Amino acid sequence: MAQDTVQLARYAAALRYGDIPPAVLQRARDAIADTVAAIAYGADLPWSRMILDYARRRGGTGKSRILAPGGANVQAPQAAFANGALAHAFEMDNLTWPNSGVHPGATMFVPALAMAQERGLSGRELLTAFVAGAEVMIRIGRATRHNNEHRGFHAPGTTGPFGGTVAAGRLLGFDDARMTNALGIAGSLACGLLEFARSGTGAMVKRLHMGRAAESGVLAASLAESGFTGPETVLEGPFGFLNVYCGEGTDVAALTKGLGSEWASLRIMLKRFPVHITSHTSVQAIEDLRAEHGYAADDVAAIHIAGNPKMATINNIPSPSDLMMAQYSLPFCVALAHHHNVRDPRSFNLKTFNDPAIRALALRVAIEVSEEARHGHTLASTVTVTLSDGRRLSRRVDGFPGTPETPLDRTAMRDKFLLITRHCDRRAMERLFERLQNLESERNLGWLRVEAKARRSASARPRAAAAVRR
Repeated sequence: MAQDTVQLARYAAALRYGDIPPAVLQRARDAIADTVAAIAYGADLPWSRMILDYARRRGGTGKSRILAPGGANVQAPQAAFANGALAHAFEMDNLTWPNSGVHPGATMFVPALAMAQERGLSGRELLTAFVAGAEVMIRIGRATRHNNEHRGFHAPGTTGPFGGTVAAGRLLGFDDARMTNALGIAGSLACGLLEFARSGTGAMVKRLHMGRAAESGVLAASLAESGFTGPETVLEGPFGFLNVYCGEGTDVAALTKGLGSEWASLRIMLKRFPVHITSHTSVQAIEDLRAEHGYAADDVAAIHIAGNPKMATINNIPSPSDLMMAQYSLPFCVALAHHHNVRDPRSFNLKTFNDPAIRALALRVAIEVSEEARHGHTLASTVTVTLSDGRRLSRRVDGFPGTPETPLDRTAMRDKFLLITRHCDRRAMERLFERLQNLESERNLGWLRVEAKARRSASARPRAAAAVRR
């Protein structure tokens, strides 16, 4: 029987557009549109401008476009690098549930788009490549059982090169052997450390991990196209990805479980709020409680959250040191949700970050591990708000719109897309959304760009970006 890496390569090389069910294609379209919007918003942030400056200076002249408003055409590796970092610039890019430690849009769609634009390929080919990459990358993420993060690696920075490589290789028409070599190369490009979360400093690198993963997809596929080789047991071998990055406790069988019969792509999840995914159910609970009971933020004496271990440890940051860590902080996010619309990324800015009322409320948030989370991974949280008059309001939330069980419909997708990109040309964004929702009809992808407003004043920029500069 073929090695697991070879089986995955064989599957990806053989997948055809006609094999993919309509629901899977729709999930791919939604993830792509979601990623484009996240890039458009993230482009004007200070850390993103550093990335953009680097990519423009070193990207030369090419056919692959950076999806910042009015973005330049550069060589494919630099387009993938910039777009990957921008997609993750403000905690808005898609991932999967159950969490497999992968970010399909930021690490896989953007290298595929860069390659498709460089080679003049079609929307149908891009969709096929996206699904092929997702089916492989999500399974690799499942096989890790998140042990890469337990060891201190940032999971999507380590799994991302594999998905980006498969998607790019699929667009290049790889056979089994070249796809296997491409995966073998990708394994030596995995990177990303979680020290930013432990130290509370330097969180800009979190964005860099997605950019490097996306760039690595283009690099690995391009080298494999030229005949460069990599180990055919890169995933399961004794010094392969799972053993080195994850150690004991991995699930090697998950690499190929259901391959060809169960569609892992249907587990892609779109975020409802621009915060770390561990905060979503708690923030949703606050939205629900405030809508039901109508209490004011000043009425809150304390907040108690019972959730998973990551909520109680890594994301339990009562006093975040910068805006990026605030989005990573569960206490700050539930505090902010009492004062502002957290669905709008513009609610996160230096004014709200420094708001004494929000900071004080964040210090009154206590988080513990729930009993159910001790026996399995869950995003569910039970939030109890204690008011100053002694009332205790409680809400348990298992999910939110955007999860695989409750996907966003066309109207909700459009509303989110236009909210996030409202600093761009409105009519152009409306047209762009519709074209992305009919991607398979596009003969090439050179048209895919983000249009800036014709006369864009400083006040029209995303308030989060403007506030960070002050």
